[in-house]
Amino acid sequence: MRRCEWLILAVLFVAGCQSPPPPSAMQVRDFRLQDVAKGDIDMVAEITVRQHRRYLRELAEKLYRRNPDQLRRGLGEREAAVRALLGSPPRRLSVQWQNRRGGDLIMLGLSEGFRGDRVAAFVYGLRSMAIAAYGGEGDFYLSHDYHPQKIYYLARNVEIAAWRLRARRDARGRPLLLSGGAGPGGTFNASFERLFGKLVALHDHFAQVVAEASNRRIKNVIQSVASAVFFPI
Repeated sequence: MRRCEWLILAVLFVAGCQSPPPPSAMQVRDFRLQDVAKGDIDMVAEITVRQHRRYLRELAEKLYRRNPDQLRRGLGEREAAVRALLGSPPRRLSVQWQNRRGGDLIMLGLSEGFRGDRVAAFVYGLRSMAIAAYGGEGDFYLSHDYHPQKIYYLARNVEIAAWRLRARRDARGRPLLLSGGAGPGGTFNASFERLFGKLVALHDHFAQVVAEASNRRIKNVIQSVASAVFFPI
């Protein structure tokens, strides 16, 4: 498949992951002078990273709804906490995180002895992991070098993080963070699984786009998620 076909498929795929806005909210982004220095793949990267952030916002909101006690450990108010996780986290959270990022931060947040905001640690761990894999999360330009292997590892790390979120429990067998599973009245909440599946597919697809465009190969890995450690990025 030619490069242009990959890029078209990528844009269609990412666009398909998003809920269409109401007609009144649809806008055409204004042309900016710096867009001249962007290639097609840079545009797709920006769309991918923006969608990643939207998914993280949704994940944070879902986790805080199921674990409201975590807000008392952090910023106290859900919307303020979510904004902080997608912006520049305040010192109060940074101190809790002990200068950790990525998989190390997720592991800290899901350790039994952690006394900080577990939701914040988990979500920002995923965000900082993506920043490392893509080399940023703002604008991308022609000079930017994308590493398909790192982005592929990011997708695998999301799978590992999702498993750890479900599996980590305290000494009494209670989940450290409530997520999916059985809900009130015996209903099953699969929304978390669907959300993690979207995150994995998002980064797996872009990794293939970059590999095809740059004529590089991705080394696939097969391992048990239950025994896996996070891949370094």
